[in-house]
Amino acid sequence: MIQIKSLSNGIRVVVDPNGQAESVSLGVWVGVGARFETPDINGISHVLEHMAFKGTLKRSAFDISREIEDVGGIMNAYTGKDMTAYYVKVLKKDWRLGLDIIADILQHSQMDATELDREQGVIIQEINMNNDTPDDVVFDMYHEKAYPNQPLGRTILGTPETVRAVTSQRLLDYMHRQYTTDRMIISVSGDIDIDDFVAACEDFFTEVNPNSGKEPEPAQYVGGDIRRQKENEQVNLVLGFEGCSYTSPDYYTAAILSSIFGGGMSSRLFQEIREKRGLVYSIYAFNSPETDTGTFGIYAGTGEKEVSELMPVLCDEIIRLPETITDAEMVRAKERLRARLLMRLENWGSHAESNAVDMIIHGRVMTKEETLAKIEAVTKDDLVRLGKRIFKGIPTCSALGPIQQVMPYEQIVERLKNA
Repeated sequence: MIQIKSLSNGIRVVVDPNGQAESVSLGVWVGVGARFETPDINGISHVLEHMAFKGTLKRSAFDISREIEDVGGIMNAYTGKDMTAYYVKVLKKDWRLGLDIIADILQHSQMDATELDREQGVIIQEINMNNDTPDDVVFDMYHEKAYPNQPLGRTILGTPETVRAVTSQRLLDYMHRQYTTDRMIISVSGDIDIDDFVAACEDFFTEVNPNSGKEPEPAQYVGGDIRRQKENEQVNLVLGFEGCSYTSPDYYTAAILSSIFGGGMSSRLFQEIREKRGLVYSIYAFNSPETDTGTFGIYAGTGEKEVSELMPVLCDEIIRLPETITDAEMVRAKERLRARLLMRLENWGSHAESNAVDMIIHGRVMTKEETLAKIEAVTKDDLVRLGKRIFKGIPTCSALGPIQQVMPYEQIVERLKNA
């Protein structure tokens, strides 16, 4: 049974014990990400995630990697808009080492200037690689237009200029200011003794700033049109709308609606636009929630000639969707969501992550039974209502590639007025 404890300094600990597991997955999830950045430090959360592994007061970067790999463990991290995660997976006998290393990198990282210079070069390579990937770039463009002049509209990676402007002292100041006890969740799943783990957390996490940092500005969806001509073979296209946040009562309704519309090979978009008409190589719907906002939309990769036919068909499918959803489609979509949830929860790392994310977003852990009940409670009327509401909103369109034949934004807006 999941237990939630609080350390004396206020850090919350989520323990999900399972005596059948041979491994333990543990980590720290911090409720801080790219949304907390100002324009001049865009990308600093991601730089910090990289630099946390580059040496502490008692371990070099090599020591950190070697100690984990000597016991066959896996260590990684990621940066999102609203959170950053640092985690390890080890055999159950080695959980204390894993916890010690995570605690060490989050409290005693040195941010050595030589290491930083080298890692900035690596991150700029990552930015350049992203810029060479059209389906990544078109989503960056999409968010830039949906949330202009806001942290949510800027990239997680930052720009080469802002990444190079980060200094060791700036990293340390940012970490101290934002990585606070009230924002940290320690989460573990596997064969673990609850009291032993909490006691170890109490011993290891003694130097975390107790003061809350500045909260990010509220998101304001705007929408609009952004296009970039590029000599690619394909047009990469995103057409989206304001959707639902993680905490919205319609969160699961949006997930089911997205699955019906473009969640797999049996979905509306794949069958109508790829299988029947052959207008795209790739097409899918997405539901992308954030803590206080979200977007709902469609991605398509198509040819320069096909895009002129694609856009009217896509608009027609958007208009048609809400009023034509069938019971069979709803049942199939619910079953896909159930299966995805249950299969994911067979992985102990997914348990630890899911529990931590729930704590950051909801302030509690949602049980499997609660989630399944919320999925089941969605009705066809809910889907119709939400579909009409979303598609009547202001669209955001981003297009990259040979874009001459992409329908003008004004025509898209006019065509969708019947939604």
